[in-house]
Amino acid sequence: MPSLKDLKNRIESVKNTRKITKAMQMVAAAKLRRAQEAAEAARPYADRMAAVMGGLTAAAAGSEGAPRLLAGTGADQRHLLVVLTSERGLAGGFNSSIVKLARQQAETLLAQGKEVAIVTVGKKAREQLRRDMGERFVHHVDMSEVKRVGYENAREIAQGILDRFDAGDFDVATLFYSRFESVISQVPTARQIIPAVIEEGDAAVSSLYDYEPGEEAILSELLPRSITTQVFAALLENAASEQGARMTAMDNATRNAGDMIDRLTTVYNRSRQAAITKELIEIISGAEAL
Repeated sequence: MPSLKDLKNRIESVKNTRKITKAMQMVAAAKLRRAQEAAEAARPYADRMAAVMGGLTAAAAGSEGAPRLLAGTGADQRHLLVVLTSERGLAGGFNSSIVKLARQQAETLLAQGKEVAIVTVGKKAREQLRRDMGERFVHHVDMSEVKRVGYENAREIAQGILDRFDAGDFDVATLFYSRFESVISQVPTARQIIPAVIEEGDAAVSSLYDYEPGEEAILSELLPRSITTQVFAALLENAASEQGARMTAMDNATRNAGDMIDRLTTVYNRSRQAAITKELIEIISGAEAL
């Protein structure tokens, strides 16, 4: 049974923790609004870009002059997994859900006899995958100094992926991130970016336009930009998802701290009352003995 002093110290400690989690919740709520607006603002451009690219790729697919980013290498043996997470924790299951999806994909590919290489963006991906996938790491992008995600960050990541593809390091590249749905819902997502994937319905766009020069020439310029756009959109979705998950996690932590304070206060009051009762009994017993 802890002493009254121990209980009092524990209550004060939990109260201090509650102040911290409450402050972190308020900070996450303030950052969430800006991050959510950025993610939602990027979606129309990314979706339209994907639709136009889908129309172009549908028209150019199978032709002899199709770019390698569209046609691929002709193989499906070497896979590059680009895992996007945050630099900081205390965000509930945000990071672990992305890493879990990437790990499942890697294990599936390895079971099929494929080669897997991993690029991590954010410290948490590297930490969680190091134990069982560390030997497959080929690059890490440190985002700890980035205050606000910008297009230049996406361009740097995308350029590294393109350079590896041009060097023949992989055949297929897949992006792992979390798509923001709401404060309580972030969906882990895997998206293949190389070779380009034609979504259903996008092929119809090509029939609405005549392109000059041809589709192959346009695609050779637009495909690298499309990959950068997809990486940028994923970074924005991740930023919003991180703040939403952190806000929810800190709210739950604040509530749990309050419940713990109530339980500890009850135990403290009972222990204090028991000590007082014991002292009274001793005083009364001593008085009667005289």
